[in-house]
Amino acid sequence: MTTTTEQLSATTLLRFATAGSVDDGKSTLVGRLLHDSKSVLEDQLEAVERVSQDRGQDTPDLALLTDGLRAEREQGITIDVAYRYFATTRRRFILADTPGHVQYTRNMVTGASTADLAVVLVDARNGVIEQTRRHAAVAALLRVPHVVLAVNKMDLVDYRESVFASIAEEFTAYASELGVPEITAIPISALAGDNVVEPSANMDWYGGPTVLEHLETVPVSHDLTACPARFPVQYVIRPQSAEHPDYRGYAGQIASGVLRVGEPVTVLPSGRTSVIAGIDALGESVDIAWSPQSVTLRLKDDIDISRGDLIAPSASAPATTQDVIATVCHVADQPLAVGARVLLKHTTRTVKAIVKEIPSRLTLDDLSQHPDPGQLVANDIGRVVVRTAEPLALDAYADSRRTGSFLLIDPADGTTLAAGMAGEAFASKAETVQADEEGWDF
Repeated sequence: MTTTTEQLSATTLLRFATAGSVDDGKSTLVGRLLHDSKSVLEDQLEAVERVSQDRGQDTPDLALLTDGLRAEREQGITIDVAYRYFATTRRRFILADTPGHVQYTRNMVTGASTADLAVVLVDARNGVIEQTRRHAAVAALLRVPHVVLAVNKMDLVDYRESVFASIAEEFTAYASELGVPEITAIPISALAGDNVVEPSANMDWYGGPTVLEHLETVPVSHDLTACPARFPVQYVIRPQSAEHPDYRGYAGQIASGVLRVGEPVTVLPSGRTSVIAGIDALGESVDIAWSPQSVTLRLKDDIDISRGDLIAPSASAPATTQDVIATVCHVADQPLAVGARVLLKHTTRTVKAIVKEIPSRLTLDDLSQHPDPGQLVANDIGRVVVRTAEPLALDAYADSRRTGSFLLIDPADGTTLAAGMAGEAFASKAETVQADEEGWDF
């Protein structure tokens, strides 16, 4: 008989994030998902019931299952990203409950950056509002492949189909214009439990899946083996022992693709070439390895390789550049200004850089571009041109979320300033930015 552990190990993993405006019911939806899917420990539920009773509430406030910060509970809002892990017999889940306030857009970006699916909540009484459009735009910008529109609080509009249909039509048109590949609309009441885990008896006009059913069945592919192989070097292994006097291996995690013994490879940014002589995985030699395995590569030639170098098949090696054109979300409190000296961290490589230009700032409300803002402040999303001191082997974010992303860091204290996505953004496809080489001191 198959054990529960064996069943879960055979299931797929779905990373998803919730988003929506203030008081749309994100935390209540997450709490309902956890509660109705029997993913809440008894002592957790007792604690929520006790706090709810102290507040004079007749029923448990399920939002307290995710709003863990004292300020969140006092104000009844979500401030930081809350991660929750749960599982059903069909799939395992990592859930990021993200804030809805405009000033916490950076937190939403953090939670959605690794998501396979985003659940965008809308209050059925208010319809699609400015913050709804903002979250749809962020999901599209981050290339989240699946978006669920959860029209919440249907109980407060008498479960009317016309209300749901109007909201779903407006949101679908907007998200499709942004390039979101798949949109699924579901009418729910997180407070009452309608269409969250169990089908609603109050909306017999709806024949689609519940939220949990869709989460369990949405097709998700974590197969990165079809992408070109990328191997960022994390550590150079040279035991220089009597047993292994000449061993030289390059350890790291394969970011994408497949690597094979005998395959010609190029080391970037130096551009030197060699052939994979061996692959060591879990203490054994193997002929093939694939993402996301952690392995040690041995090359035929002795090449000067260190942490931060990238090994890729010679036939599909990325180009290197010192002019990074990207879209960034500014996450720090201090502004990011033209001329700022920063560190750019891409995979395992960190290099010095200067912010050369900030061509535009994106207004997420209507997707318009504000030209030459001069600086980006917290929660701003904008286009930047960054000049690096050393070449980088960047992929376009549209092609690879792992090797097309980077961080800008304050060299003074190590604070993360911005999260970047290399290449063209959905709102800037017609924009071309030419790099001006004058004035650089690198």
